[in-house]
Amino acid sequence: MNFKNAGGTDGGSMRFLIGLIMMSGGYLLLPSIIVDPSFGLGSYVFSIGNFLVTRGLVIVPFLFGIGIVFYNSDNKLGWLLPLGSLTALVFGIFANLNIRFTSMSAFDLVVILVLFVGGIGWLLGSLRR
Repeated sequence: MNFKNAGGTDGGSMRFLIGLIMMSGGYLLLPSIIVDPSFGLGSYVFSIGNFLVTRGLVIVPFLFGIGIVFYNSDNKLGWLLPLGSLTALVFGIFANLNIRFTSMSAFDLVVILVLFVGGIGWLLGSLRR
């Protein structure tokens, strides 16, 4: 049997594993990220022009769509309303997140980013023929 390494290259499997281990350096960045939602009661999800869309306005078409789906599951509008409402709600939640870093030295950040990006390079390089 002739087993090929990752990407069909000689030594590709070792490069692949080293790249995968280096990419795990990106995990070191996660504990230093703080995510605060600014999605309070009465706040808007997003705006369309000057019209502010609140969470309640997103839920109303969702409920109508669910009712239509339960009444007639073949109705495409019944499926479009809940899916569109959930998409708008998820988009609004992500748009209202505040993401910030805790204190971290520049050296730590550079080491983490070099490990992560270098690992991606090694991993993709191992798959190249």
